[in-house]
Amino acid sequence: MNYVVVDLEMNPVSRDYREVRRTLRDEVIEFGAVRLDASFAQESTFQCYVKPQYGPIRKQITALTGITQEKVDGGEIFEKQFQAFVDWVGDAPTKIYSWSMSDIKQLKNECRRKLSDFDLSWLDSRWVDLQQAFDDRLGLHNSLALKHALGAMDRNFEGTQHTALDDAINTSAILVLMQDDAKFRKTMQPVLDILQPKEDLTSSIGDLCPELAALSKEL
Repeated sequence: MNYVVVDLEMNPVSRDYREVRRTLRDEVIEFGAVRLDASFAQESTFQCYVKPQYGPIRKQITALTGITQEKVDGGEIFEKQFQAFVDWVGDAPTKIYSWSMSDIKQLKNECRRKLSDFDLSWLDSRWVDLQQAFDDRLGLHNSLALKHALGAMDRNFEGTQHTALDDAINTSAILVLMQDDAKFRKTMQPVLDILQPKEDLTSSIGDLCPELAALSKEL
């Protein structure tokens, strides 16, 4: 079994395309993925830019991701880049992970419009919501953002946030940690203590992850 962690960056469909926006609000403009082998060791990476078909890159997207119109103009359209991703995943049994289900929803919506012959069960049969698995392991009722999940692990984000490949690599670190239950519990014990407070508990996770501390008050 192989394990792929994927992240997408997206750009909103221009309001000039009203009919398209009824079913497709965004377009993928970058794929980033890392493949882990059966031992969860990093084996390969995948990254490409995608040229949007329904409007130019918005300024706020460039500010967030660093992706410019010039970068995507040098890439292929979605149909070719998605097929390149599928080919890179390969035929070996593979689970594909993302942080939340937003990425698979995006791919399914975009495939319906641009690759109507693609069998969406290829995605459904492989996809795992790592964010939900992480939250379930901790007993959280609210989902954590990737940077806060890393903060709870006492791990700094490596690279640049909202860069698809860096996001995928950092997400894969969470997947790797979750394979060792004893190490996971030891690493996450400060979080577990907050979720199951004792009367004499005086420590706070606020400095580590303020949003998680706020969430713990709701539990």
